[in-house]
Amino acid sequence: MTSITYTATLDVGRETAETPARLLREHRERLGTRKGTRALGVFKQGVLVLRWFVDGTRLTQLARDNRVSVPTAYRYLHHGGKVQVISAPDGWPIWVSPVRPGRERDTTCARTHGLVDALNRLASTLDILTLTDRGYENADDGFRHPVKKPKGGEPDDAQQTFNSVIRGVHAVAERANALLKVTFKALRRVSLDLRGITRIARAALVLLHLEHGRTT
Repeated sequence: MTSITYTATLDVGRETAETPARLLREHRERLGTRKGTRALGVFKQGVLVLRWFVDGTRLTQLARDNRVSVPTAYRYLHHGGKVQVISAPDGWPIWVSPVRPGRERDTTCARTHGLVDALNRLASTLDILTLTDRGYENADDGFRHPVKKPKGGEPDDAQQTFNSVIRGVHAVAERANALLKVTFKALRRVSLDLRGITRIARAALVLLHLEHGRTT
């Protein structure tokens, strides 16, 4: 089937679109969101939301027009919950956290679940550090995250090697999230209360283990 491209006009004023964009910018500033880490800028995200409200545009269409995935488009509309996953060394998921509001930082969620304290104790007693991405920059001395690019320069060889190691570990850990999302489509677009999402995520983990005959 051949796709047809056409131009459409959203029947709202410029100021109407700029208002949600401003609110989104303020929201990202409060969260400490770094520039370039979101698929869409605040204005395009605001227009996406307005198209959904005003025209009832299908989610798949919004995703296609903005060149983002459907889960990303859904997240921009509903700001869903956040689930943290612990995996075995091979990337197999072994634990899912209760769901926290999607607006919370990764570090805040980890502290709420007791993960930060537990992993810091592991570092202090057994000298085992936790390698993370930059979402856990404020997670105390037991964590190591990638080195930021210095202003006006580049990381040295040792820092680049360190970052490569962390990216490799992170790729394995991402397999745990991918296994759950790919296997269970219900986890991609859930619009329930946080307790409901928690039950669904836990049930999905159990089903995944049953399906593959794994207990660890």
